[in-house]
Amino acid sequence: MTVMHSVQPAPMACSGLGLKLAGHAVLCDITLSVIPGETLAVVGPNGSGKSSLLKLLAGLRTPSSGSVELLGEPLARLPRRRVAQALALVEQQADTLDAISVFDAVALGRTPWLSALTPFSSADRAIVEQALADLDAAHLTTRIWRSLSGGERQRVHIARALAQRPQVLLLDEPTNHLDIQHQLSLLQQVQGLPVTTLVALHDLNQALTCDRVAVLDQGRLVALGKPLEVLTPERLLSTFRVHAHYLTDPYDGTPVLRFRVP
Repeated sequence: MTVMHSVQPAPMACSGLGLKLAGHAVLCDITLSVIPGETLAVVGPNGSGKSSLLKLLAGLRTPSSGSVELLGEPLARLPRRRVAQALALVEQQADTLDAISVFDAVALGRTPWLSALTPFSSADRAIVEQALADLDAAHLTTRIWRSLSGGERQRVHIARALAQRPQVLLLDEPTNHLDIQHQLSLLQQVQGLPVTTLVALHDLNQALTCDRVAVLDQGRLVALGKPLEVLTPERLLSTFRVHAHYLTDPYDGTPVLRFRVP
């Protein structure tokens, strides 16, 4: 007797993905498949297309070529409500209406799951409170949005994304406005979540902590794999135009990148 095993679809994938803006090729022929549960770092020099790639994957922009799949289904054919239930995006410059409290801002993450028949409930409140706690923002619950610092706003936006309970989480430079403590705790928190994450990063040492790294250069995917296999001195010189070498942290043996200008 033959036993049939179902193959779990990739949480997110794209094939031949391209984007042109005003006749300029921003992304060219990007093909990748994300592994369930992994944290995939997307790195590259400024202007390499990191933010544009995340927007295409989130369905905020229409590709000029190629396709995107979410949970094995063509993204373009999925209802927006279904996409919002399965995927959350935190952009670099996300914003929220000024006149609402932090709790209400995070509670917006529950919107895709609510309807006239399923209004906001105690279970939704618990999810919002947990998301705030996970981002060390529970003490901000009653604050008004406009009173927050840039770093506090970033943590609240990520909490709102977590409140969606997505299967795929897209983060565009999530540590930009955070102090070092919250940078470290945020990445550890995200990597511990039962969610598949794509995160655009500038800090290559942060990328070393991820499961895999995708390297973009001038709109093309030039490398994809384990961090130490991808972020080689040769790749860093050719893509980022810097000399790099690895040091070993004597505290725990972790490899650390050091850079110098050629």
